Amino acid sequence: MKKALWLVASLALVSACTCPFKGGEKDLTQYVNPFIGCAENGHTFPGACYPFGMIQASPDTGNCTWTYCSGYMYLDEKIWGFSQTHLNGTGCPDLGDVQLQPFTGAAERENYHSAYKKETQKAKPGYYAVTLEDFGVDVELTASPRVAFHKYTYKNPSPARLLVDLQYGIVSGKDALKRHILASDVTTEDKYTITGHNQARAWVTRHYYYVVKFDRPYAAIKQLPAQEGEKAPRYVLDFDLKPGETLQVKVALSTVSVDGAKRNLAAEAPGWDFAAVHKRAKAAWNGLLARAEVQGSQEQKENFYTSMYHLFIQPNNIADADGQYRGADDKVLTAPEKAYYSTLSLWDTYRAAHPLYTILTPERVNGFISTMVAHQKAQGYVPIWTLWGKENHCMIANHSVPVIADAYLKGFRGFDAEVAFQGVKTSLTVNHPKSDWDVYAKYGYLPFDIIKGENVSRTLEYVYDDYCASQLAKALGKSEDAAFFAKRAENYKNVFDPETKFMRGRDSKGNWRTPFDPVKLNHGGDSGYDYTEGNAWQYTWHVQHDPEGLVGLLGGPAAAAEKLNTLFKLESKVEGSGFVLDVSGLIGQYAHGNEPSHHTAYFFDFMGVPWKTQEIIREIFDTQYKNYPGGLCGNDDCGQMSAWYLFSAMGFYPFNPCNEGYVFGAPQIEKVTLNLAKGRTFTVEAKGLSKENKYVQAVTLNGKPVAGIKLAHEQIMKGGSLVFEMGPQPKK
Repeated sequence: MKKALWLVASLALVSACTCPFKGGEKDLTQYVNPFIGCAENGHTFPGACYPFGMIQASPDTGNCTWTYCSGYMYLDEKIWGFSQTHLNGTGCPDLGDVQLQPFTGAAERENYHSAYKKETQKAKPGYYAVTLEDFGVDVELTASPRVAFHKYTYKNPSPARLLVDLQYGIVSGKDALKRHILASDVTTEDKYTITGHNQARAWVTRHYYYVVKFDRPYAAIKQLPAQEGEKAPRYVLDFDLKPGETLQVKVALSTVSVDGAKRNLAAEAPGWDFAAVHKRAKAAWNGLLARAEVQGSQEQKENFYTSMYHLFIQPNNIADADGQYRGADDKVLTAPEKAYYSTLSLWDTYRAAHPLYTILTPERVNGFISTMVAHQKAQGYVPIWTLWGKENHCMIANHSVPVIADAYLKGFRGFDAEVAFQGVKTSLTVNHPKSDWDVYAKYGYLPFDIIKGENVSRTLEYVYDDYCASQLAKALGKSEDAAFFAKRAENYKNVFDPETKFMRGRDSKGNWRTPFDPVKLNHGGDSGYDYTEGNAWQYTWHVQHDPEGLVGLLGGPAAAAEKLNTLFKLESKVEGSGFVLDVSGLIGQYAHGNEPSHHTAYFFDFMGVPWKTQEIIREIFDTQYKNYPGGLCGNDDCGQMSAWYLFSAMGFYPFNPCNEGYVFGAPQIEKVTLNLAKGRTFTVEAKGLSKENKYVQAVTLNGKPVAGIKLAHEQIMKGGSLVFEMGPQPKK
């Protein structure tokens, strides 16, 4: 648990906002396949979006079940329409705002779905196109940060029509589709413009304001009959078009007001040049993708750059172009530097996505942290999982804490560190949903007879946040707070059963849960068991801050390695209560499709058998990441699955993502050059890499041998060259 305070060195490396990045001349979007993850349970979407933008204009092919958290499933044969907001790889449904569907034929029909041929579908960063076969309409979509731009070419000689469905949303359950709009106010300002406001409730309750603008006047407008419970209208608009003519539609959104949506439209897409908006989106994506140059096979490039694409879809800046945003308490405020971020899936993304942002997009990091601080001021505790600025309390612990601590320890200073720490301290000491600090303080763990579900997982994840808080306090010179949280960071030992060698539930009297089955899965608090989307085999390894301590509890390196090896060799079965579809991508009882397992393969490094990590990493690459729609073994979870791939492809991973550097694995791509801030580059090369040569023989940094198992963050950010010598046999 030795901590390096590299603050002085890091300070010189972080002023990224004013520092240029190399690259951007090549069209790297050619290697991005947005359809990866759009089948099975990857829950990604193929539509058009802008990096970190508010808008995700994409097709909807289904609704009302877990399958459609992103609104789209590749195997479906019909498109229902095109809505303007979507989630990337989450396990809960929401958004799907302002659905549009161009069509021809009868104005009123049972539904407005259309068949389409897969070969007419095209998707690249910032662009999506498809032909609606039933209606003879070619659809093209692009986006700016806050504006969706649609272009429809009507080919049939029949009335050109457009469905504007303001009731639609991506929800859980058919009844919710009728009732998720709580309030609606719509104005047809003129024959070119519809504006309005919806209050919607799905995963969160939120407000959104919109302006829908047409480049042609509609000839007629008809409101469709509403179903019981519906609050927002559906309109069918007729346009006077000849076959082959186009209709263009822009949809601008705001969390603040209709005027805010109009200002966003004027700022980002004032005219009707679809090609120009698409060009800007493509350039923005190329600028980010160029921060890594990959030398490898076509498949490797497609997997790598698609992972980068998924990583940069979110967090989403929900502030208007003038910086105004609606916060957690519904107050309208102005964000510093016009950025207020949401879609913070922190239980997932603290592990690898946020550490990767500190390398690849450091100019965003201060904005992320400022958002978390502002959210804590409004709500009383730091974000847990936020969508459109609202807390949904999904998942457990308070994993803004490691993100805040990591940023400060790496030298980021674009936020008030004292205020941030007080927000962290309050969040970890004052009770709020899923944070029962009084019980935790009394017992040093969460007893299962008091906390009825997830008690082991919550204890273990509390412990990690405690550790991160202690490191932040130490860096700020707060010795009393540092000691307090460091002591709590030892609490993982209180749920370790020395007889079974598992993290196990115990009651308020100290008795272990009986009967006990380490393979039994549990999803969440409603299931009444001890784990969160996992079991004892998976959560026993959830000690990211003190791997040496856990190895000691397990009986030393040899015994620990034997147990960990068993994890990967057990039968790959799913047994348990609650919703367990998230526990996927099984290799034995290791579940790569779910985030608590993501650091586990790297644990072998702390047991003196790094070649076991290298073997497992190769197996995960070969079995869990493929460049086709069903190629992700689990939800992308707002870029975390992708971040694991990116780090591991380069041969290192943030085992303890709180400025503890990166643990070595084995590179899976022959050469990657990172184009960093201030024009620096960091190159990772795997010499001799092949299917046979998967083991690391030696590692050099800037020509000098590397001792140990870690690479420090500042060693990357200074630039240089990391070389892995690969061979066919483990180096024991």
